[in-house]
Amino acid sequence: MSSRLIPIAPASTVAAPEENNTTAIKSFNCQSCVRRKTKCDRNQPICAGCKRAKLPCVYQTPLPRKRKRPPLEDVYRRLARYERILKENDLLPRDAAADSPTLETEASSGPEEREFSPGHPPGKRYIDSVLLLEPGEGDLCEVEDPGQDEYHEDISSDSVGPLADYAVSGSVIPGARSLIASHPTQEKALKLWDTYVQDVDPIIKILHTPTVKELVDRISQCPAAASPDDECLLFAIYYFAVFSMSDNECVLQFHQSRKDLMLNYQSCVWQALSNASWLKSTEMPVLQSYTLLLIALRTQIDSHTFWILTGIAIRLAQRMKIHRDGETDSLPPYEVQMRRRLFWQLLPLDSFASQASGVGISLPPNSWDTKPPLNINDIDISPGMTEQPIERKGATDMIFCLSRLQIHDFYTRESVQSDIAGTTQSRNSEEVEAAIGEVEDLIETKYLRYCDIVNPLHFLTSAMVRSATNAVRLRARMPLLLKDTSTLAERKALSTLAERILDMQSAIYSNPSLVKFRWQTQTFFIWDAHLCVLRCLTDWGFYSPSELNRTWDKVAEVYSNHPELLKRGRTLYVTIGNMTLKAWRVNPLPDPTAEPPFIAALRARCEAVASRQREVKVSANSIRTLDGLAAPDDFFNSSYTDLTIDGNFALKSPDWEFWNQFQYSET
Repeated sequence: MSSRLIPIAPASTVAAPEENNTTAIKSFNCQSCVRRKTKCDRNQPICAGCKRAKLPCVYQTPLPRKRKRPPLEDVYRRLARYERILKENDLLPRDAAADSPTLETEASSGPEEREFSPGHPPGKRYIDSVLLLEPGEGDLCEVEDPGQDEYHEDISSDSVGPLADYAVSGSVIPGARSLIASHPTQEKALKLWDTYVQDVDPIIKILHTPTVKELVDRISQCPAAASPDDECLLFAIYYFAVFSMSDNECVLQFHQSRKDLMLNYQSCVWQALSNASWLKSTEMPVLQSYTLLLIALRTQIDSHTFWILTGIAIRLAQRMKIHRDGETDSLPPYEVQMRRRLFWQLLPLDSFASQASGVGISLPPNSWDTKPPLNINDIDISPGMTEQPIERKGATDMIFCLSRLQIHDFYTRESVQSDIAGTTQSRNSEEVEAAIGEVEDLIETKYLRYCDIVNPLHFLTSAMVRSATNAVRLRARMPLLLKDTSTLAERKALSTLAERILDMQSAIYSNPSLVKFRWQTQTFFIWDAHLCVLRCLTDWGFYSPSELNRTWDKVAEVYSNHPELLKRGRTLYVTIGNMTLKAWRVNPLPDPTAEPPFIAALRARCEAVASRQREVKVSANSIRTLDGLAAPDDFFNSSYTDLTIDGNFALKSPDWEFWNQFQYSET
């Protein structure tokens, strides 16, 4: 049998099938070609590949892609860039850079290498610097796409990064831009200053109000007379004033939304910093303005970026020797007090940023010796004074800051020993109970005994101190709740302590005179107390019927004061929501028709997620059926539909750093 070669006809001479001239072309491949990883011509009703292989040709619209969180590598690359600029400007010592865990070596490491810091054991992870959840527990019922976490609704965190990049690079590469046209009118400037004095200054005492008042009066009349340092401070004040206001107040007073005003003034602050060459500057107004900016940004950006930006502030302060007490260098009395005030705002800010990023304390107590500021009013000091001011006995303008300072100082100097890995070793619960009692007595003797409960600042200070000290006791005793061997009396005492904290928080929110401090109070909440109460509610029979009604009222107040629990999909909020639903299933109110609105909202959100999951399951099952495979049930039996929670979470106990959250918490 002879064989002969048959020439292959050119593709242009091969006539296409008749149906190809009329069939539509899909924009995606058929399922058979996807599974077989072959090229699909996307013809309908059957593609060429399926026709040749005699396979069913099924087109299924692909599921929308899940929105991804910006890669963490971008944060580390930005960190490496910032540190390179700092080193080039002699702000980062070469020897310190070699031991820093935030250099280019870390920027080049893979995400699996950075998943857990040396102080954080594998299998657990920090959630909002408060909880350590057991493996897998943090994934319960993710009611929102994790990539859609909202740190704050005012300004997107996406806008902060480019502004910060510009400010950092602008201090090295000249790029000054005039801000004269961006200054508010004199009327608006005075309104913003009054708002700052009333709403912000009592909580953050880093400015001398009489001196700054003169600056505001002068520059608001002639913006062209402002120096670059003056502009930094003024725009930081304007920005923080808007930050402390509600949207209705902004529209009423300035005829603009709060979001637009904040974005405008924040960009002006960054530009003013760049104009002042802030990375090279040693002027107090520049560092004061940057510190104010950081305090406001703490709830608007992710913890990693915030840690980087806070580290720059610490380096600037160290170069200005603010971490060393001014009396040692015989500085003028006024300057000594202002440097102390600034350092004792930066210290807890840096501690919070470090802890939130999981790197431990970055400024150990033996690295600074700056004394606390004196208990005085602003009128007791002035530029040019030569005599040391006399400390007052009683309540002054500094009462809130000094009360917080006492607990933070105790935490850093006596309660914690920091090792090279950044982990902390704390005392046992008995020692903590005794130690916090001593601190509480000290604060009571020096400050709280002089408080006038009618004064909003005094009321806030007293309430915050009570909550703080009780929270330390709660965290010291929390292991009792997690032990099966704990007695009913011990659990009752723990529940009472947690309820006392919730009552104090409710008192703060229900006091109309404290509305002006809402920017501060809404960024802080001791979640341990709320979780402790929910844990007790999951124990059937723990509360009597009357106690059950009272306890659910407290939970309802928490959801009323913190609507973000129902709006955001962060893991901590998801965990709290799941435990709330479990508590309601175990211990609902006696009246079956009295379902609280927050329970209905939580259930509706979880049902919506469960519905989406069922759609995904049906789609995946149909795909697997085409392959002759059945979808494994355990793959789809995720916690989206199983809303139970075993409650085996572990609390950091005791963790004194919670006090910083009164001023620097990330909600």
